[in-house]
Amino acid sequence: MSAVVQPTRPQIAVSAAIFRDGKVLLTRRARSPAKGFYSLPGGRVEFGESLHQALAREVDEETGLSIEIVGLAGWREVLPAAAGAGHYLIMSFAARWVAREPVLNDELDDYRWIAPDALESLGDLKLTGGLEEVIQSAARLIGP
Repeated sequence: MSAVVQPTRPQIAVSAAIFRDGKVLLTRRARSPAKGFYSLPGGRVEFGESLHQALAREVDEETGLSIEIVGLAGWREVLPAAAGAGHYLIMSFAARWVAREPVLNDELDDYRWIAPDALESLGDLKLTGGLEEVIQSAARLIGP
């Protein structure tokens, strides 16, 4: 198996804070980058694809869920930490669950629906950087 060659330029990615019954979906990465960390489903934007198209596609590919995108909740830049690592600009959106139950692809190995105000008490879960802030921002967009 050959190593993944990272692009030499920053890549645009999208992620979704998906809310259902007052809880947000966290997924655990099954491989690098961020293997073993809980984050939001999402991935790279393909050439010619809008951010919303990419987000709906990535969420469907990774989780099988159908979502309604509400709005931009925030963004995060991930700089390469080591040689060969990727440089990403991640646009994170607030979304509502619409249909289907999670069925994870091989990029993910676990999921949990968690109340946003319970994130601080999840000391045993490894969370990607900036995740809590994005979820809090997304929760404000979703509303009560």
